[in-house]
Amino acid sequence: MKFVTNLWQQLLQSDLLHYYKRDKVAIVSSVVFLILALMALLSPIIAPFDPYDLTQIDLMDSEMPPAWMPNADERFLLGTDDQGRDLWSTILYGMRVSLLIGIFAVLLQSAIGIVIGLVSGYVGGRVDSVLMRIADVQLSFSTLMVAIIVLAIVKNAFGGETYSSYAMLILILVIGLSEWPQIARTVRSSVLGEKEKEYVDAAHVMGFGPIRIMFKHILPNCLSPIFVIGTVQIANAIITEAALSFLGLGMPVTEPSLGSLISIGKEYLYSGSWWITLIPGFFLIVIVISINLLGDFLRDVFNPRLYKD
Repeated sequence: MKFVTNLWQQLLQSDLLHYYKRDKVAIVSSVVFLILALMALLSPIIAPFDPYDLTQIDLMDSEMPPAWMPNADERFLLGTDDQGRDLWSTILYGMRVSLLIGIFAVLLQSAIGIVIGLVSGYVGGRVDSVLMRIADVQLSFSTLMVAIIVLAIVKNAFGGETYSSYAMLILILVIGLSEWPQIARTVRSSVLGEKEKEYVDAAHVMGFGPIRIMFKHILPNCLSPIFVIGTVQIANAIITEAALSFLGLGMPVTEPSLGSLISIGKEYLYSGSWWITLIPGFFLIVIVISINLLGDFLRDVFNPRLYKD
């Protein structure tokens, strides 16, 4: 708790708020993201229907067009999908699933990457060489390719029903374990510069152990690049989950994410029911763009050579 409080005080005392108030793109993107995130968080309250409740689903309402089109039903603002679920409600719940997977996957990869990066940069020598070679091997494989192979094996080994029950947890683990090398290499490069500074030498003289020095003294000074890459990684994790769901290896149809909705709608795209795919795709694009713009803003703020008055 104390660490979070100190971190918040550092943010308030930094130039972040000053530059944020002057950057219209950052303000708009953050407002858009916060609105979408709040809508997703409050989906059980603001959604007119519960897409998980089978008693509220009627197949006779399937493929209803949005409210502004002919032959629409005013109950369904954005129309319905192939199962008769209200598309607006399903998108709200789907955004929550996509955001949860993206955020928790990045938290997992950040935890792994920070520990490995700290140890690699601080200890050095053979430990550094071994850990970085492992990271290089991991980076040589596409995240999506690794995820497809692992998820396909898990799904065939445990069956579709078991996989559907733990789909979110499995996706978080697979995406998180596939992306840690980027954060590890970023932390390592920061640690290599920080460990030669005087405050680290002072900590050695005072008799502090290596774990305390790494996590209490060096890590707080390496947080800026972690925030930047972590923000971008959330967008990447959401896109990866959407791609896996589109391929049928993501969230089940009964608990759809935005990627699942796009996958469902692709079969009806040429039959005239374009809204099942295009509207969830629009929300996915808006979320990813807003997160990426925030990441660009943080990158520029924390790099004084790029962000100038």
